Amino acid sequence: MADLRAQLVSRVRGMLAEALGATRTRSAAASTELTSARERLARVRRAATAVPERVGAQRDRRLAEIDERHAARLAELARRAAAAAAREAPGAASADWDGWVATPAGRGEPPGAVRVGTVRIDGAGPVPALVPLLDAGHVQLTGGDPQGYAAVVPALLLRSVGRADPGAVRLFGYDPEHLGGGLAGFAPLGTAGLLTFVGPGGLGRLLDDLVEQIRRINETVLAGEYRTLRELAAATGRRPEPWRVAVLLGGDEPSRHERGQLDRVVRTGAACGVHLVVRGIDLPDDPTVTRVRVDAEQAVVGGLPVVLDAPPPAALVTETCRTIASRVNAGPPPTPFADLLPPPDRMWREDSATGLVAPIGEGPHGRPVLLTLGDYPPHALIGGPSGTGKTNLIFAWIGALAARYSPAELEFYLLDFKEGVSFARFAQGRRDPSWLPHMRLVGINVNTDREFGLALLRFLAEELRRRADAAKKHEVTKLAELRAVDPDGHWPRIVAVVDEFQALLAGRDVVAREAADLLEDLARRGRSQGIHLVLASQDVRGIEALWGRPALVAQFTLRIALPKALRILAERNDAAQSLPRHHAVVNAESGLVEGNQVARIPSASDWESWSDLQHRLWRMRPPDAAPARLFDGDAIPRLVEAPDFRALTEPETGVPRSPVALLGEIIDVQSRSAALRLPRAPGRNLAVLGTRVDEACAVLDAAARSLARQHRPGTARFSIACLDQDADPAARELYADLAGDAAWYDEETLPELMAEVGDGLAAPGTPSTPHYLLLYAVDAAAGQLAGRAGRRTGLEQLRRILHDGPERRTHVLAWWRGVARMRADLGGPAARTDQIGAWVALDVQGGELGSSLYPGTGGPDWYPRPWRGLFFDRAVHRTGQVIIPYGPSR
Repeated sequence: MADLRAQLVSRVRGMLAEALGATRTRSAAASTELTSARERLARVRRAATAVPERVGAQRDRRLAEIDERHAARLAELARRAAAAAAREAPGAASADWDGWVATPAGRGEPPGAVRVGTVRIDGAGPVPALVPLLDAGHVQLTGGDPQGYAAVVPALLLRSVGRADPGAVRLFGYDPEHLGGGLAGFAPLGTAGLLTFVGPGGLGRLLDDLVEQIRRINETVLAGEYRTLRELAAATGRRPEPWRVAVLLGGDEPSRHERGQLDRVVRTGAACGVHLVVRGIDLPDDPTVTRVRVDAEQAVVGGLPVVLDAPPPAALVTETCRTIASRVNAGPPPTPFADLLPPPDRMWREDSATGLVAPIGEGPHGRPVLLTLGDYPPHALIGGPSGTGKTNLIFAWIGALAARYSPAELEFYLLDFKEGVSFARFAQGRRDPSWLPHMRLVGINVNTDREFGLALLRFLAEELRRRADAAKKHEVTKLAELRAVDPDGHWPRIVAVVDEFQALLAGRDVVAREAADLLEDLARRGRSQGIHLVLASQDVRGIEALWGRPALVAQFTLRIALPKALRILAERNDAAQSLPRHHAVVNAESGLVEGNQVARIPSASDWESWSDLQHRLWRMRPPDAAPARLFDGDAIPRLVEAPDFRALTEPETGVPRSPVALLGEIIDVQSRSAALRLPRAPGRNLAVLGTRVDEACAVLDAAARSLARQHRPGTARFSIACLDQDADPAARELYADLAGDAAWYDEETLPELMAEVGDGLAAPGTPSTPHYLLLYAVDAAAGQLAGRAGRRTGLEQLRRILHDGPERRTHVLAWWRGVARMRADLGGPAARTDQIGAWVALDVQGGELGSSLYPGTGGPDWYPRPWRGLFFDRAVHRTGQVIIPYGPSR
């Protein structure tokens, strides 16, 4: 038992020892775990203590990033807002007053809004505070700060005026309290009609007028095609109406009628360019109304606080308004010439069969004003004092027509009776080889050559006869019908422009009478055959020259009156008296008031405006196009350039049957030469009469050289006798150029020549060699010829040569320095002069020529002028022919 007990005790002790060991182990492990837990707790507590600091730092960092992005975004938005404001309100609309100048918007570009102050943004630059006005809406000022009003109203108006073209903004001031004092700085605009003050009690009339303007613009300008004037201007590039800004500064409460009209202007005015700037009068709520509240502390525009700009300096307002008024009073500038032209790919696309239609300028509503020439109206009359743009209008019309109609459809003939060369640009020149392909004739500096105008009318009359004959042949009456039945014929419409045409009708001589008759016939019958006359004058006397012929005046149903033109329009039509510069009244109803249209004429008279068009059309010219004939009354033609001289040729054998002596250039359309035929017939001699040495030498020189050109060397004889020292150089030069075919004589040897030639006429047979006696100042040898001893005196021999020589191929071309001297050499006052078959009178009055040299009584209507002669050939002419002697050959 004891052992069992001992065993049990031992076993219990062992178990207890194990339990104790295990317990100690677990206790140590628990202690270790506790220590670890405590450490973890300490770490957690330390970490928990650091979290707020970290989170706070992250929060602060995040907030800083947000602030930075917000500031950058705000700065970017402010920059964009400033850039948008600069685009919407450029130049004068937002510039600071220091250095401010007017900067009108471009053509068709809206003026935009205007600046009244700035909006301050923390962290960003100031942004302009803009107020929309022109083409946008109305402005109502509220609040109680008078100084604020004094800053806002002048700024609004000056910036608006500065962003528009001069005269494009019209102000109406209603200031019953201060009687216009609130707009005193703008008073200079009143001198140009751009500022109208409305007195107390005039508000109703002002609003009625604004409403009427809105009605008119909607009805006649927008006409259902556009919703607003701004839309019209953007589409067409033109603004036909000014902006009208009514500035209403206080007053009594509007009446019921005034309130109704005010509401109408608010609703419909902005679309028609009618705007209100109001203080002291309530405007209805409308999207077009911008309210500006001005208090002592601040101003509020559209809900935003605004720092108002300082008012514009009074001197700046006044000076700007004076400048604008002076420019408006000087008249609006002309529109660009390009406005009249079609696009390049549309040039020469029009058909002139039924008429010619082209714009001449812009009408009041921005639409082109068209000019028509056809069956009705057939002809045009243009009038205006010097400096009002008559030549410019003609150029603009020619350009508009030439760009639309090809040379096969239209031809021009231009004649300018005033001094100047403005029309010369249409012909080929030395500096510019181009010419207008439609141009057939250009006459310049013809103020002393009425015969050239008469020649043009004769040419047109012949063309009219040719067309009438063709129409009769084809059994038609009008040009359109003729072109339809004869498409291969050349039947362009002809426009003949005669500037200062009254020169043709001046006086009571043959030229005036024939010119008037031809004008009347062309005006009456030309319409049906496509020949149109455009007569222009700057002098009322030019128009009065027509009134004695009512049948002629009645044909000119198209009237164009420039500023201050008289007697162009009907008697009671004074529309031209109030025209500004660069404008014209166009009337296709014979000047009656109901036919008036006002056109703004482009600038077309300077070469830059014309150069591009003319060169473009010149490059388009047909292959067979020839330059226009240019007649310059101040230029002296040259024989070697004359077509008739170049056409002369020597015969292959023998001598020409009827040699031709060219004496000068005829004043006519076709650049012909005055030709004297020298056949074997009585009287085929020439007398040059007058004291002008150079001109007399020129006539004889041209005659001799043209005759020599028709003879082969050695087949003609030229005897040259010069008895005037001043003529000696010219005669010697001719003698040298004729070389072996010429012989020289002087005072000593001239009698021998007369005797030789005179005696030779008695020889049997006819000489085979023509003999031409060129006698310079032959009257100077009268003493030697009269005192010659022998069977016949020298004068008797001369008379015999004149009488019998032509039939034996001997012709005298002699210069006498006076008609009386020639008569004396021929036998005295009663002597016959029929042996002088042709003569050229220089500085000789028509009355001196008398009936013996000229048919009829009293002599020809001839008034001498420098470098002109009157040529008469008994065998050819019924009346004298004015010629221009050819200039020196070298």
